[in-house]
Amino acid sequence: MHFPTSGVDVFPLTPFIVAFVVSFFTSMGGVSGAFLLLPFQVSVLGFASPSVSPTNLVYNIVAIPSGVYRYIKEGRMAWPLAWVIIAGTLPGVFIGAVFRIKYLPDPKKFKFFVGCVLLYIGIRLLYDLMKKATAKKMKTKVFEERFKERSTLMRKGLESGAVQDGVIKTVEFSLTKYTYRFYGETFSFNTIALFALTFIVGIIGGTYGIGGGAIIAPFLIAIFGLPVYTIAGAALLGTFLTSIAGVVFYTMIAPIYAHTGLAIAPDWMLGALFGAGGFLGMYCGARAQKYMPAKAIKLILALVILFLSLRYIVNIFG
Repeated sequence: MHFPTSGVDVFPLTPFIVAFVVSFFTSMGGVSGAFLLLPFQVSVLGFASPSVSPTNLVYNIVAIPSGVYRYIKEGRMAWPLAWVIIAGTLPGVFIGAVFRIKYLPDPKKFKFFVGCVLLYIGIRLLYDLMKKATAKKMKTKVFEERFKERSTLMRKGLESGAVQDGVIKTVEFSLTKYTYRFYGETFSFNTIALFALTFIVGIIGGTYGIGGGAIIAPFLIAIFGLPVYTIAGAALLGTFLTSIAGVVFYTMIAPIYAHTGLAIAPDWMLGALFGAGGFLGMYCGARAQKYMPAKAIKLILALVILFLSLRYIVNIFG
């Protein structure tokens, strides 16, 4: 099948299947999977023009709602956390879109940029798994193990009241602090610090075409010490809304750059096809997340990310 906007020729089921597999695993960590689908489009499909960034965001728009719905249904959506992420990343996405078109139209330079972003994400996740745990990280690790055990008992019908305990409840939310309870444990962080972080992440995400969730989720886990089971829904929701803004912005500015010959507008058909596979994958991933070991989720993400990052960085010297 030929996709006119991107110039890609591919069997229609291929993007669907690839997106399903990728999003099934990444959605468990609060990541849409767009950060892995972009390398697939660039390296396998040969789609490397600036248009690939908004096309990747179209994938997010189509795929993410199923995962978000599942987290909301299970009461595992930390709404204040989601609002802070959205408020910070939204303005950054617009800056990132302009940066992508103006400074990284060359495929080789863009691949190097992608490699650097992925390298950081991978190292951050791997470092979190290998380093000696601080008191906060030890608390999170113990909690994640206990949560997994209780989820298993709940699935087998051996524990009552687990459903009610498994709902995220806000204890305090202000301009400087957000505290919430989940399964009897309390977690908190500085909202101003997160806002500043998400603004920078928004710029990177808008440039890359990932919405920012792939970068935010590792930070929430490794720096803020929050368990993956409580941040996945908020990270996905933030990525969804900022992706909408990013696609609209790329589409609006496309005519301005028409004279350059660069493809700026998204390939809606290709993005929707990836999104359809991601939609199903994210729903299944969000549903299966509570039965998967948190360490396994992080390790899978870290190894895949590091492999891709090194491949792209080495490419610049070729």
